[in-house]
Amino acid sequence: MYWSRGLLVLAALFWLAGCAPTVKLQAPNEPININLNVKIQHEIYVKVDKQLDELFSESSGLF
Repeated sequence: MYWSRGLLVLAALFWLAGCAPTVKLQAPNEPININLNVKIQHEIYVKVDKQLDELFSESSGLF
């Protein structure tokens, strides 16, 4: 009777061990590519600001 209970516990432990998740760490086969499609519009705004400063300067005679 005791050996059947022990066998049942042993079978339950094997069953639970079979359901345990496994984690594998593996390096990718291909290199990681990072695509940086970034529009830089800062230069355009600087040019417009400089042109507006020249247009509205005191020596332009506009005001």
